[in-house]
Amino acid sequence: MSEPHTYLTTAEVADYLRLKERKVYDLVRQGQIPCSRVTGKLLFPRQQIDLWVLNHLEGDQAQRLSVPLVAAGSQDPLLEWAIRESGSDLAMLCQGSGDGVRRLLDGKALLAGIHLLDASTQRYNEPSALGLSGMRDLLIVHWAKRRQGLLLPAGNPMSISGLNDLKRPGIRVAHRQPDAGAARLLHCLLQQAGIESSAINWAPHASLSEDDLALSIGQGEADVGLGVEAAAHRQHLGFVTLCDEPFDLIMQRRSYFEPSIQRLLAFAHQARFAERATQLGGYDIAELGRIVHNA
Repeated sequence: MSEPHTYLTTAEVADYLRLKERKVYDLVRQGQIPCSRVTGKLLFPRQQIDLWVLNHLEGDQAQRLSVPLVAAGSQDPLLEWAIRESGSDLAMLCQGSGDGVRRLLDGKALLAGIHLLDASTQRYNEPSALGLSGMRDLLIVHWAKRRQGLLLPAGNPMSISGLNDLKRPGIRVAHRQPDAGAARLLHCLLQQAGIESSAINWAPHASLSEDDLALSIGQGEADVGLGVEAAAHRQHLGFVTLCDEPFDLIMQRRSYFEPSIQRLLAFAHQARFAERATQLGGYDIAELGRIVHNA
């Protein structure tokens, strides 16, 4: 088998990138694609073309701005621990899945953890439903499948066993901000159970994270709320399983190759990480790292 050419002709690079030759000439004229001109002939260094594809360097200045090393989106106990232990240098700013999507779009986060259910399709983390269909370099990486359910005070003093108990008189229900993944999921589950939101005695203030919601229950400010099993275990609360859901990481394609994210993903494949997932409870990490979407 012959070795691939170090340099590609215009026709070859068009075929390599699955573009029309006219489009390649347009990219050259706009200064958007790496090339050299030798005796009037365009040549494209294969290695530079590969980097151009991976980093999505189309000349969009917004794409070239430095993105802060911030992990935004939903708080996840396993991700939170892995970010610290992996030495990824990522700072965490977890204020819900919806906030994470906005920060990614605004270039204020390197990645965001999300678990956003589209009630109309019953599918999670769909780019079109998240307003991300126009993001040309969107990459979605699966992190884990998580168990969601009702968090309860230790010993379950109110004898809560399912969603129907949430409408009982005297039951105070903790809740997340409207664009959080847990808020969307709870709304969908209530609809499926035929329970009107107006029939529930909601806590006066939204909890902005998994830990905030768990603490509100542990401290007696609410009697029940929706959250992940790991948060219940971390705060020594009771837990009633409702469903499993995918938790994914969204980012720009070029960000996937950043050292911070590569360190995080490499750490997530170590035995120590798997042991921690088991200890926290409610995680299935069998498909961690699988590319779910590559725009």
